[in-house]
Amino acid sequence: MELKKDFKYALLVPTSMGVRITPFNMQPIHTTNLYIMQATSAESNVASVSSYLGLPVKILTAFVKGSPIARFIKENLKSRGMDVEAKEVSQGGPWGYRHQFNIADTGYGVRAPRVWNDRTGEVGRTLKPEDFDLERIFGKEGVCIVHMSGLFAALSPETGSFCLEIAKVAKKYGTKISFDLNYRASFWKNREKELREIFTEIAKVTDILVGNEEDFQLCLGIEGPEPGGKNIKAQIDSFKSMIERTKKVFQNVTVFATTLREVISAQQHLWGAIMSVEDRWYVIEPREIFVLDRIGGGDAFVGGLLYGILKGWEEEKWIQFGWSCGAYVVTLLTDYAQILDEEEIWSVWEGNVRVKR
Repeated sequence: MELKKDFKYALLVPTSMGVRITPFNMQPIHTTNLYIMQATSAESNVASVSSYLGLPVKILTAFVKGSPIARFIKENLKSRGMDVEAKEVSQGGPWGYRHQFNIADTGYGVRAPRVWNDRTGEVGRTLKPEDFDLERIFGKEGVCIVHMSGLFAALSPETGSFCLEIAKVAKKYGTKISFDLNYRASFWKNREKELREIFTEIAKVTDILVGNEEDFQLCLGIEGPEPGGKNIKAQIDSFKSMIERTKKVFQNVTVFATTLREVISAQQHLWGAIMSVEDRWYVIEPREIFVLDRIGGGDAFVGGLLYGILKGWEEEKWIQFGWSCGAYVVTLLTDYAQILDEEEIWSVWEGNVRVKR
């Protein structure tokens, strides 16, 4: 993939930042009074792989002016090595704007994880094209890859329009576009026609398109395997056929990728991936991984994939690094990958868990 040469930022992501609170000691939400809090968003999770490994990353977002939660998020993004450009919005009183809360337990053994989203008044839903000087960002500063997620695009009509405009300006200046479909049923309820049109328009100009079997079917209407099926290894040909059907509709896309996950228990998963680059296929058959907290695994996969592309590696390494970042982040309490160095991730790929002294 030929990338833009002159850029200030290797990766840029528009996002709505919030906080996630997770019960301490892997307990269910309703049984505990101890929680761990972290700054979170799917898109910043993706960008963390590149920022922790030293590439220049920029976040476009919104903050509630004067909010201690906003301060917490700002400090966290700074600690990840990210530049932030943000719209500041007055709270407007106790019933005004705020940052979303994502309340999620990890599950344990036969008990599945449970997630409760509390997004009323979410400040990130207000983001729209005129909030940022996109001509300056893409034309003067320069961006190599812009990554967008269906979670952000589906937040509101405003964020959908924002993503469409970002895609338009990025294309104008030779920035590659990455789009992770990230379907969420609660976001799409009673908005199916509106969101299908927006997602289709973004996908038409996308260069790197990512999604699982549910995403391709429900976001874009592409026939595929049954979501969440068992014996995922036996369905690899079905996943390939789904991607082939997608290629015929979205001919601008160069890279298609999907993860393969079969859940044995909350702590044991089979984890694999498929990637197609033009007419070349790369498959990682599902391998057993051990899971502390599954949230963020898919984001880290995308982050690792994009990092490999940005580094100019040979194609096979893109998916290997993506798979390994996903397997790595599910061993952490944070839903984003706090990577020490590339060697740490390649050790995951090699299955090397020997002590490094």
